[in-house]
Order: sequence, then structure tokens, then C-alpha cells
Amino acid sequence: MINIPYINLVEQWKNEREELLPILDSVLGSGQYVGGQEVAKFEEDIAKFCGVKYAVALNSGTDALVCGLLELGIRPGDEVITPPNSFIASTASIVNIKAKPVFVDVGEDQNLDPEKLEKAITSKTKAIMPVHLTGRVAAMNEIMRIADKYSIPVIEDAAQSIGSKYDGKFSGSIGKVGCFSTHPLKNLNACGDGGFLTTNDEKIYNSVSRIRNHGLIDRNTVGEFGFVTRMDTVQAAILNFRLMRLPQVIEKRRQNAQLYKTLLDKKNVFIPEDKPLEFNTYHTFVIQVEKRDELKDHLFSQGIETSIHYPIPIHLQPASRNLGYKQGDFPIAEKQADRILTLPVHQYLKDVDLHKIAQAVNRFYES
Repeated sequence: MINIPYINLVEQWKNEREELLPILDSVLGSGQYVGGQEVAKFEEDIAKFCGVKYAVALNSGTDALVCGLLELGIRPGDEVITPPNSFIASTASIVNIKAKPVFVDVGEDQNLDPEKLEKAITSKTKAIMPVHLTGRVAAMNEIMRIADKYSIPVIEDAAQSIGSKYDGKFSGSIGKVGCFSTHPLKNLNACGDGGFLTTNDEKIYNSVSRIRNHGLIDRNTVGEFGFVTRMDTVQAAILNFRLMRLPQVIEKRRQNAQLYKTLLDKKNVFIPEDKPLEFNTYHTFVIQVEKRDELKDHLFSQGIETSIHYPIPIHLQPASRNLGYKQGDFPIAEKQADRILTLPVHQYLKDVDLHKIAQAVNRFYES
């Protein structure tokens, strides 16, 4: 029986139900289910939160990546550099527009290693897609320096890093575009799929605003062939409510992470340090350990649910068999895939829960 869940959406609903129900009733009673004031408000408020001029609400973080790549002019055969240890959507967005993902190995923090980036650049490189994994922003100063040197645009996969910062700049505000997910498991979460794209480029903003809605200029005029990736009004209303609470969610997750760091035995548990330039919002709290699978089973036996993000690097997935990579190509990402374990860090955990989890981890290695 699970006593401490990895994520607790049931508790979130119990906590928010009284305030959210009237909001949902108002939206459903309005008859406005697509677009409207709730979506416009979300776009305005989330742009301010992320420190950018514009945001476009979409149906998913994956669609945000696809739109971003298309807006950067990525075409079939172009190369896009990205790490091999992300969720599959990062690479899928590249492959699905017939471009070629070029993987660069990661550092001990699980983010793209900028020291390996420049060697991967070729005449076909048309974009760089760092992934801000676990809530930690990649080393964007160095990545941007290299990108600017070669005049290559940067598209940030910021799906896991809403509110995170690097050198005082918000995730999603540093590259040409930022791409976010509001999936139910994210820190800013809808009750279904959702996402958005951020940019300071008015041309990109206007174009994505059109192509998400069939490419319509008005009701009867199609300026370009687009597709449907609109955020629905109900999800926007939920996100507007939860955006007001997001700073408290982030603060609680950061507190939980700091408590873990004081409780877990560093002899057996490796936790990447947050560097001075980083403000980590802890979408996930990932440790690196030996005997990962045995530890996971042990914690489950103690009623503690955990997860793995992610057990198989993308270049070793069956879907990647035609990309030309093999085991051993990215040794750090591959080693981490065997060692990483995600502990619960959500905002509904109590200190006693964190003590129980840390104690269970420490005792596993003492026995």
C-alpha cells in the first residue's frame, strides 16, 4: 500500500476544490469553451511571469516544441542539437518535422554539457535545443555564447522548469523561444494536456497564434496551412487560478529539496549541487545511487512511491534505431540512466514524510 505517493493530484483537488468549482461553473456556464478571456488572461499573465513579451497558449508542450522549431525555419534534413536523456517529446518534435536530432552528452547535473556542444556543430546545424531537466536550467550563458558565435538559434525545452532561473533570467526567456508543458504532473499543472510558447519576437508570436488555429487570419480567411493546437478555456481557467499559487508551490518544493539534502547520506547518495547562478524549482528531485532498482523496490515495500526520469536514453529507444546511434555513444547519460531515482518532492509532503523517505534510503545502504 502506498502511503507516500510520488505525486498527489488527489490532495491538490481536495485543497483547491472549494475555490475552483465556482470558476469552472462560470466558464462552463458561459458557453465559451475555446479561446476567450481566460486564454487571453493566461497568455498575458504567464508572459509576465516568465519575463517575456509574448506567450501563446497551446495544447501541449510537445506542440510548443513543434511550433518553435517550425518558426525557427527548421526543415527536413536540418540538424538540431539536443541531449539524449530527456522525455521522448524533445526528440520526437525534431523527428516529426523530418529534421535530424544530433545528441550531445550531459554533465553530472543531467543537463546538456556545453563543453561538448561546439564539437557537434556542423554546417547543417540549424538549432540548439537544451532541455532544462528536473527544474534546473542548463548552462545557458555558455550555450548562448556558442550559439551566438555560429548564429544558431536556441529553443529552450522548458517543460520541467517553470519559474526556474539562470543568472537572474527566467527559463524560457533566454533563447529565441521557450517551450513549456502544463501537463498534470508539472509544477504549474492543468487538469489535462496543455502547454505554451514564450518569445520576445513579435513575428514569431503572431505566426504561432495563427498556425495553432488552422492558420486562420479571420473566420473565413486562411493565411497559411496550420493545425489545431489551442488551449481550451477550461484548462486556461484552471491555470489562471494555479498560477497565483505557483510561487508558494515552488517555495515548498525548494524547502523539501533542501531538507532532503540535509537528511540523505552523501556517502551513498549523489545529488547534483545547485550552482550560484541557478534557481532550481525542483519539478523532480533526482538522486543518483548504486543498486537503484533494489532501492526502488525497497522503498515501495515501505509504502513510498518513486519514479525514474528516464530509464532508457532516447538514442537507445527502439524508435531511434534509424538515427545511427549505439550503446556507448553517450556514456554519462547511459550511466545515469542506471543510477537515477526520483523521490517525492511535491508540495503536499510533510516534514515527517521526508524524514521517513530519507531514513528508508539511508537504512537500505546501511544494511
